[in-house]
Amino acid sequence: MKVFAVIMAGGIGSRFWPRSKEKTPKQLLQILGQNTMIQDTVARLKGIVENEDVFVITNKIQKKEIINQLPQVPEENIIEEPFGRNTAACIGLASIIVEQKAKDGVTIILPSDHIINDIDEFHKVLKTAASFAYTSKGLVTIGIKPTRPETGYGYIQIDEKIVNENIFKVLTFAEKPNYATAVRFVESGDFFWNSGMFIWRVDSILEEIKIHMPELYEGLETIKKDIAKPQFEATLTNIYGMLRNISIDYGIMEKSQKVFLTKGSFAWSDVGSWEEVYQLSGKNNDGNATIGKVFAEKTIDSYIYSPNKFTAVIGVDNLIVINTNEELLICRRDQSQDVKKVVDFLKINKLSEHL
Repeated sequence: MKVFAVIMAGGIGSRFWPRSKEKTPKQLLQILGQNTMIQDTVARLKGIVENEDVFVITNKIQKKEIINQLPQVPEENIIEEPFGRNTAACIGLASIIVEQKAKDGVTIILPSDHIINDIDEFHKVLKTAASFAYTSKGLVTIGIKPTRPETGYGYIQIDEKIVNENIFKVLTFAEKPNYATAVRFVESGDFFWNSGMFIWRVDSILEEIKIHMPELYEGLETIKKDIAKPQFEATLTNIYGMLRNISIDYGIMEKSQKVFLTKGSFAWSDVGSWEEVYQLSGKNNDGNATIGKVFAEKTIDSYIYSPNKFTAVIGVDNLIVINTNEELLICRRDQSQDVKKVVDFLKINKLSEHL
């Protein structure tokens, strides 16, 4: 069994503005710890996937910096999408490229910007999933046991009868719920957070794409014919522009009858907002997490990031303050999901210098 990894690294992390920009999105930043998020993502695969079998799907703007940050990954494995077309197209493209190395290769699909603790447990889950995916030809996703009624994650419901070691049949996928629904999901015990991590054989996912997304499969077949040929880039650009913008969850996982879940009992976060960064950060006696030149007086339960400017915060609570060289963000912690609206505003008003 040959195991590969595909890391999806094309997003801009709009909820992490103003630190996250088009050229330096969340995955290329040090959010928590000494390494960038994509560096940690690749490092976690040591002992599971060889460096030469790691592939990264990104875009033209970010490709150069990813090459700089991941010198251990062969440069030809850093694949540039001509346009962002969501995860179904991204995974399809990666699959036909990995297929050139091993048609029955098992591929671990990972977002580039998650935090995972307990690497030994993570490896154990990956090995169980890879082995099952190889023998069963099923599509396996990793579900995280909820620790709270989180409204920022999608959920997956399972049949609690064990199919194999820590492998369960998936019954339904659920969108990000409101709070009351999230409480019901958590109390039921058979709903798990959708981690966005997948494990499957290359031939298995391509067969499911053929069944459920025939137009994507047809496009991939056309692209595949020109892999390693001079016209590859032109063909990719031409075909990719016509592909539907749809996620792998909508396009395949919610339709397929071959979807399974393995439970991930390791600590996990998709770090989807500044609030999540606050929750994961070390805090002082006032409940504040501060980075840089910060004076906080009568201020509690806040996250203040200001590495290059002196910032004083007085008499406030539950705030996010992000002070960079060019921009300043101030918002309540419980409104941090709305930071993406700032990015939308900047795009609409053509204020690209802030993007």
